[in-house]
Amino acid sequence: MSTVLRRGLYAITRQGPHPPGALGSAVALAVEGGAVAIQYRDKSEDHTRRREEASELKALCCARGVPLIVNDDIELAAAVSADGVHLGRDDAQLHVARDRLGSEVVIGVSCYASLERAVAAERAGADYVAFGRFFPSATKPGAPACPVSVLEAAGDTLSIPVAAIGGITADNGAILVNAGADLLAVIDAVFGQSDVRAAAARIAELFV
Repeated sequence: MSTVLRRGLYAITRQGPHPPGALGSAVALAVEGGAVAIQYRDKSEDHTRRREEASELKALCCARGVPLIVNDDIELAAAVSADGVHLGRDDAQLHVARDRLGSEVVIGVSCYASLERAVAAERAGADYVAFGRFFPSATKPGAPACPVSVLEAAGDTLSIPVAAIGGITADNGAILVNAGADLLAVIDAVFGQSDVRAAAARIAELFV
């Protein structure tokens, strides 16, 4: 794998559509604030818009030395030469993504509250895993909770980076970093704020 995820803020974009230029501007501000990775997340069926936005973010992230990871969509990741793809329980299997995207692309796997799923993902070649939700989440309000102890156990068991997701803010994120999270995956606490750069910086500072 040529792309290495550094410890820090993993900023995930909000669902579109976005006003012209707004998504790129917000992502640029998040990177300026200290985001070490960006995930493009959009569940719509507007494939043309999604490809245009993902292409814009790929160019922006490449220019800033930050990896762009596409949520769920292997073909979109391939089309825009994204640095990675993130797979959930209902998405394509890891080996399918690896065969399609190649060995140098980052593949992340959602593991919810299952350490067993994370161990299996690592054995299958995942480059990082994500646990959560840890706090109430506006994005996935019905998602089951994950105890912080899972992060602690993951640190003792896994050798790949571990991301935490779900309702994370600058006020509660330190708990997860102290428990072993290498990445804090955040949507609203970055992109839902009036000052995206400052919001990103507050979370990035938890890793200093």
